[in-house]
Parts: sequence; C-alpha cells; structure tokens
Amino acid sequence: MARQTDAMLARYVGEIEERQTFIDGLVEAAQNEERDLNEQELELVTRARDRIGTVNGLMAPLEEARRISGDSAERIAQLAKFMGDGDDKPRKMEYRSAGEYVLDRWRAGLGMDEAVHRLDLYHRAAAHQTTADNPGLLPTEILGPVVNFIDAARPMVAALGPRQLPNGSWSRPRVTQHTQVGAQSAEKAELPSRKMVISKVPVTAKTLGGYVNVSRQDIDWTQPAIMDIVINDLAAEYALVSEADAVQAFYTGATAGPTIPATPNGDAVAAALWTAAGQVYTATKGQGRLLAVASPDVLGILGPLFAPINPVDAQSYGFNAATYGQGALGAISGITVIVTGGFAAAKSLMVLSSAAAEVYEDRVGSLQVVEPSVLGVQVAYAGYFTELIMEPLGIIKVTVT
Repeated sequence: MARQTDAMLARYVGEIEERQTFIDGLVEAAQNEERDLNEQELELVTRARDRIGTVNGLMAPLEEARRISGDSAERIAQLAKFMGDGDDKPRKMEYRSAGEYVLDRWRAGLGMDEAVHRLDLYHRAAAHQTTADNPGLLPTEILGPVVNFIDAARPMVAALGPRQLPNGSWSRPRVTQHTQVGAQSAEKAELPSRKMVISKVPVTAKTLGGYVNVSRQDIDWTQPAIMDIVINDLAAEYALVSEADAVQAFYTGATAGPTIPATPNGDAVAAALWTAAGQVYTATKGQGRLLAVASPDVLGILGPLFAPINPVDAQSYGFNAATYGQGALGAISGITVIVTGGFAAAKSLMVLSSAAAEVYEDRVGSLQVVEPSVLGVQVAYAGYFTELIMEPLGIIKVTVT
C-alpha cells in the first residue's frame, strides 16, 4: 500500500530534478552563446541551488524512517509462513485446457469434493473493480516542469553589455566640436585654431517592474512551487520589456540607410550591409563593434541566401535553422547578425556600432512583503533601466521590402 512518506519523498525527488533541469537549461543557453551567466541567471541559479539544499535536508529524516519501516516489513514477511492458518485450498482456478475442464466435470459427477470446489471457483462471477469505482483514491498527477514559452536572453542588451546605472539622472559628455589642424599658409603665418566643445547628453533612468499577490495556500499546496515560478516569470518579463525598450529606441532613432530589394540575392544583401557599415564608420570613425540586429522574420530572407553547406568564396559561412533562437546566429561579410524579438514591426533590420548605442541598468531584483490579514505574499520584480543613443548616424536602418 502506498504511504504518504513515499509520496512526499517522490515529490522532493521530483522537485530536485526539476530545479537541476532548470539550472542545466540556464547553463546550456549561456554555453551555446559562449558567454558567462549574467546577473539575472546567477540569481536564479542561486535560488534553485539553495532550494535543492533545503529539500535534501528535509529528505534525510524521512529516508531514515522509510528504511526502518522497510526493514520491519521484510521481517514480518519472513515470519508470515509461521503465522498462517494452514488453509492451502486454491482461491482462484484457471484450467490449462478444455480436456482438464471436462475431466473435472466428470469427477464432480462422481462426487469428488475437490473437483466440485475447483468448478465452483471457476464459475463464480467475479465483480470487476475499475478506476471508475474509486475516484477518491486516484490523485491528480502534475508532470513537471511547467511549460512556459518565453525567451529572456536579451540578445541586443547582452551584445552591448549593460553598464552600471549611477543614479536616476546624469549626463554623458560628448564632443560636438573638435579642434582644428591645417597647413600653415606661409612662414610665420598664423596656424588654424578652433576651440573644442564638449556638450552634455542628459540621461534619465526609467523604472521597469511588476508584482503579483500570491495566497499562502497557493504557496504551500502547489507542486511545483508556485512562488519560484512567479518570480522567474516576472524576471523573464522584465528581460523582455527592457530588451524591447532598448531595441525600439535604437530603431526609432536610427538614420535611414540602404534598402534590400523585394527579390534579393546574397550579393544584394551583402551590398546593403556594406553600405550601412560605411555609413556607421563615417559617423563613429571605426570605434566599437559592428552589429546587424534583425527581427525573427528577417531570417526567412537571410537564411536561404546564405546556406551553411560548403560556403566556399561566399559572403557568409551560412545560417543553420537548427541553431534558431534569439542571439547571434551567423555573420555576413564579417558582420555578426543578432536576432531579437524586441522589434515592434515586422521585417526590421539595423546596422550599428556598439560605440553609438549604450544601455545602463541597476537591477533591484525580487522583493517580497507578507500580508497577514489576507494570508498573502506580495512579490515584485523591478529594475532601473535606460538606453542612450550617443551617435544617431552610427545606427543605420536597413529597409527590407
């Protein structure tokens, strides 16, 4: 018979497997992108690790009690043969052949008690017990982990590298007029002279966050635990909103550039990216890393034009659909192509220098407060985030027709 101790141990083992799978998923995503775990991911790994340690501690006394119970049951089973009533009559009868059945019918007609008993067992109408007769004994099983289609990778923000946000408002210095150097018109003639002007680019951080009020019953009775699921989902939604905020700001503030025709070939796409790269270089003088950022549907254009099969003398080493996901998926003419879901419009593509765009962040993380009057726990997740365009001419919008 199933014991509640076994059920609780099984639940703990399932929770450990679930949290280890979650940690493995975070590590695998970072490894696939050849990067370290970011602050959000390290926070989630730490929470999962601490919970695994707590569950292991809870399992220890239950395992010892179950071992003692199992040893006792084994001893009783060994003594059972000395505790019976000696009744060796069969309680169930199955004939191996029709001839054996006919022979017992003949013996019963002669008055043999054993044959009569066997026939009585064979013909006795059995009441069939099914699961429909005992629904109260059938628990509703939940097979974890919870399916949740959300990608919190923040490829655009990760590519730029978020900087520490100093406070709510500050300024970034930017040179708006350089000094001047030129040829001397004649001996003892005055050289060119021009003052240097450094202006301030004002920056104001915004607060991104959300909260949920969870009942104490929901926290205590759910499996997998609802609180971790809610916090992880809030963190993922924060990542999505901050990624979209940065991507849309850069795309809106970008400078119009080349156009990819409606029926392009590889050379046409490469030419458009080269043209955009030239514009970016003119604005940033080669500073920063050159990136191409695209919405997911642009893959339907780029992918088929740059196959990953034997790309000899090609503009790209190719795109592989098997590695699909938000992040760096390939390169064209050496320009890394990053795919992100942060664009609001379809067929969006821009080429930029990491020196022309910056992101700043100070993540608050999760906050909790107990509401005793309603037996609830209010949990929130927030952070301070802002993006900054240092040079609009260093972000080029490529039109995809």
